[in-house]
Parts: sequence; structure tokens; C-alpha cells
Amino acid sequence: MDRPVTTLPRDSFRVLEDGVEQSITSFSQDDAPVSMGLLFDSSGSMKGRLDASVEALKLVFQTTIPGDEFFVVEFSDKAHLLGGFTTEPEDIHRRLGYVQARGWTALLDAIALGTHQMKSAKNNRHVLLVLSDGNDNNSRFSEAEIRNMVVEADVRVYGIALFHRPRILQQLADETGGKILVVQSLTELSDVVQRISRAIRSEYVLGYSSNNPRNDGKYHRVKIELSSPAGAPALRASWRRGYYAPSE
Repeated sequence: MDRPVTTLPRDSFRVLEDGVEQSITSFSQDDAPVSMGLLFDSSGSMKGRLDASVEALKLVFQTTIPGDEFFVVEFSDKAHLLGGFTTEPEDIHRRLGYVQARGWTALLDAIALGTHQMKSAKNNRHVLLVLSDGNDNNSRFSEAEIRNMVVEADVRVYGIALFHRPRILQQLADETGGKILVVQSLTELSDVVQRISRAIRSEYVLGYSSNNPRNDGKYHRVKIELSSPAGAPALRASWRRGYYAPSE
């Protein structure tokens, strides 16, 4: 029903790596601080939508815990970092207050800049939250480059898409264990922001050591299988789909 389920036991999960089942060695529900980058679309098509978008994003900070940190990337023709990490939500509101709608949409460049900024993150959980109403039409980076970049950096991509679902955002969310929600009307925006905030905060952490460890530098696929408790509605899991092993 598009709501987080937080009561699942350990035996509801199976972990497979490259098709081989792995033994789960640790299991928890994590409420650790998050390092989050807000990637905010300020292209010309956002004219008339900026104020409602900035106001709705304030709801992201209603569930903050000590240690959370945030930064903002504004993107139109180019992507711009509006200051580094801050622990004060008021700083984010102030930075977004100066944004004006203009130009094209350099979405992929914004994701690249946000991923690069995560190198200075203090927390282990790295999230990029994108708010955009359009597909990319002005980036230097390719889709393949961005996919490899976010997977290698262990960044989870979430998105709030205004009026339609950008294909590349959906692919990145699927690959990294994130989520995309689509807003069909600006009146829905506040509710969608709250739902995506809950999704970011609701997380199971499954730990395992690969039974076939290889320092080959290659990509290894991870799959999570989920069994629903008796009488429960259908459940849908999202997870990081793989990782690059270290090289010799």
C-alpha cells in the first residue's frame, strides 16, 4: 500500500549474490544519521512551481535526527553547489530562497556533482533526493557514466518527479535501492515529500560476508527475496542491486 513496513523478522529475507544464497550474519533496523544532498531543478519549466516546491521540501527536515547533514545542488543549464554540508535546515531554506527558474535541465551533471560532494560526508548513509519536472537535456555526463558513478559511491537515489517519471531517475533508484514518487498536481506535493521522507528513514540493514570473495574489481549482483507473513498484503522490497569488488 506504498507504506513502509517496519515489523518484518530476519527470516523474512533471503540474500543472493550472483545467484548464490548468502548467510545473513547481522540484521537490524537502522536509524543512523544520513548525509543527504537535495538536487533542485531550477530550469525554465519550473517557473510557477518553485515556491510550492521549496515550501514542500521543508517537510523533509521534520524527521531529522542528531548528526544529519545536508547540502543543496541547484541545476538548470549547469549544476551549482549552493554551499557545502550543513546541519541546520534553516541554511537550506535560505539557499533555496534565492533560486530562480531559467534555462535547460542538466540533471545528470547535478547527480555527478552531488555524488562528488558525498566524498566529504561524515555519515555512512548517503542519499541524493532529486526534485525535478523534466528529463535531462543539457548534461556533459552520459547515463552510463552516472550509473557507474553512483553505484561505486554507494549513493542511494530518491526522486520527486513533477507530472512524469524520468526514465533515468527510475533506473538509478532501482539500481541503488531508492524510490521515485510522481506528483500529478502541486496540491499533492507536500504529501509526496512526507512519503519519500518516511521511505528514506525506514531501512532494514542486512549484513553478510560473501561465500565466494573475489578481489577482481568486477560488478557483483545482489538480490533480496522477501516472504510476506501470513495474512499480510503484498510486499515490495527495494535494495542496492550490486557492488564493485575491490581490485588486487
